[in-house]
Amino acid sequence: MNTRLDQKSTITLLNKILELELAGVVRYTHYSLMVFGYNRIPIVSWMGEQADESLGHAREAGELITHLGGHPSLSIGPLLETENHEIGAILHESLAHERLALETYKELFALVKGKSVLMAEYARRMITEEEMHQGEVDKMLRTPGEIAMFSESA
Repeated sequence: MNTRLDQKSTITLLNKILELELAGVVRYTHYSLMVFGYNRIPIVSWMGEQADESLGHAREAGELITHLGGHPSLSIGPLLETENHEIGAILHESLAHERLALETYKELFALVKGKSVLMAEYARRMITEEEMHQGEVDKMLRTPGEIAMFSESA
């Protein structure tokens, strides 16, 4: 078994993560501007927190890229704009984006496991955070009083 970290592949995945997290900043900021109705204030607040969290994640990925001697990407990941700003549709879009981020963190973990404690622990922590976040969105998509999971996000 090769125990040497593949820095090039690790940097490539970290740049993908950076781009996805920056897309999250844009996405959640946009969503927060498009929420209307009685529950606007708590939803806007939650979305602002998600944008701030995504920015923190992007910064952390960028720091790890430079730690490995790489160059952080200036690109932003895919931005889906359905023009449907109903809160349910926004949450569905958010869940799809979060699933992509989770899969990328899992890909990073598989690449670095047994090769870098720093990178493996980072990936493991981010997987935990993304799974928790998906659980929050899943709960928000449930009908009030419904206990069963809304989606297959687990």
